Amino acid sequence: MKRLTYLLFFVLLTGMTYAQQAKYVFYFIGDGMGVNQVNGTEMYLAEQEGRIGVTPLLFTQFPAVGVATTFSATNSVTDSSAAGTALATGVKTYNGAIGMDDQKNVLQSVAEKAKKAGKKVGVTTSVSIDHATPAAFYAHQPNRNMYYEIALDLPKAGFDFYAGGGFLKPTTTAEKKEAPSIFPIIEEAGYTIAKGVDDFKSKAAQADKMVLIQKDGATPSCLPYSIDRKEGDLTLAEITESAISFLTKGKNKGFFLMVEGGKIDWSCHSNDPATTFEEVIDMDNAIKVAYEFYKKHPKETLIVVTADHETGGLGLGTGKYELHLKALKNQKQSQDLLSTAITDLRKAKGHNVTWEDAKALLAEKMGFWKELPLTWEQEKMLRDEFEQSFVKNKVVFEETLYSKTEPLAASARKVMSQIAMVGWTSGSHTAGYVPVYAVGAGSKEFAGKYDNTEIPKRIAKVAGYK
Repeated sequence: MKRLTYLLFFVLLTGMTYAQQAKYVFYFIGDGMGVNQVNGTEMYLAEQEGRIGVTPLLFTQFPAVGVATTFSATNSVTDSSAAGTALATGVKTYNGAIGMDDQKNVLQSVAEKAKKAGKKVGVTTSVSIDHATPAAFYAHQPNRNMYYEIALDLPKAGFDFYAGGGFLKPTTTAEKKEAPSIFPIIEEAGYTIAKGVDDFKSKAAQADKMVLIQKDGATPSCLPYSIDRKEGDLTLAEITESAISFLTKGKNKGFFLMVEGGKIDWSCHSNDPATTFEEVIDMDNAIKVAYEFYKKHPKETLIVVTADHETGGLGLGTGKYELHLKALKNQKQSQDLLSTAITDLRKAKGHNVTWEDAKALLAEKMGFWKELPLTWEQEKMLRDEFEQSFVKNKVVFEETLYSKTEPLAASARKVMSQIAMVGWTSGSHTAGYVPVYAVGAGSKEFAGKYDNTEIPKRIAKVAGYK
């Protein structure tokens, strides 16, 4: 009886129960994924089925749902590094900081706490491993652009598994000086570097610690957009599957795994709705991999899905009481690849590109005229841009944070948003709420409205990290 009394007292004191203890933690972060990115994706899917409504994504059906504020210590609109640091450490900081507070003191991340608690730890992303959000979980640097220095922090953290596109500055310091390549430094610290899934599978059994990146020849900054993917390209779902298999081999004391869908943000910076919705679907496919694991270990697994901030000020409706999201399915490529196709056309034909050539390309890639009728104003916008950049040869590329875009491709993207009746207030981040979804052990902790700094604190609580 005394023992039972002591046990009940302990439960009341800690607020924990055995059922809440999470041995396995999945922490999904959709970079730039605000409420409308999620809602729009579900309506986009429903319209493809020929109906009005929503086709639920897996993660929106999780039983615990919340919303979080995202402001940084220095501004109501956060950047990815301050938001990533908040989601990793539970502390607000200035825009630009990685794993440091606003006085540049080192902060301990929830991933570092998990490692200290004896768990295996993975940090993964669809962009570069040294990018702001993944970096906030393992690195401590005063500026997010210190990519080389951030990469050097990776082996210092000693986590078990890292994955992403690659590294942005593997041989160049923040002062733009040549430096020893980070790859042998990482290998000397006991990591095996795998390039692609097949290489990972052949090396995983013998590896103590792993860094999974894309095959040679792929751009190290990111995985391809889902809408542009070709056979053999590394995917976020494959990264998630690889991480689970690696983190559960050998002595299995549990794990903490962060997975970032990083290119939702990039497509929102470009105000590219079709690419954005396909990126949200792609992250949901990675979450499905985690959910299959959860179904095998439901009492010990926690899955949390959230975002670091909203990007683009996405609006679903632009005046009339209408949306035409089905039109977006006619877009065959991201704005980035459309821009490349237009540049290739220019190179192939020199100064002899005709309006009919340009129309044929836009019809093939965007469905304009063929499947999607254009208004006189929309066609005039495209024709005027063609005249400016092809006839007058005044080519002014549109620049956003992650892309430089042919002016005709930028105009085509604007026309597509008009047809779909999707609006954008910004080419950057906004201060909108981000959604939070959770399922599994301790998931009730994530219902309600709170600040983003609460999320890692609550994860640490339900997982028993100190």
